[in-house]
Amino acid sequence: MPFGNKPNPDNRSDNVEKLQEMIQNTIENMERAEETMALSDSDETRRQVEEKNERRRESIEAMRAEVKDEARANGPMTE
Repeated sequence: MPFGNKPNPDNRSDNVEKLQEMIQNTIENMERAEETMALSDSDETRRQVEEKNERRRESIEAMRAEVKDEARANGPMTE
């Protein structure tokens, strides 16, 4: 590689923590969006929030599956 640049090693040790934080943030965003929707008189805004929250639900499911995969891959640490 030019200039002696090396790729960073793949450090997956904190992936589960990061995913759990992302899940929590997504849930909080959904809750805020629901509050906004409740205050809105616009059918279009309600529709957009509902669609976005559905995509968020799908993302949460995918992230939870990834947490399970990571937990399985890391398994109990034995040395």
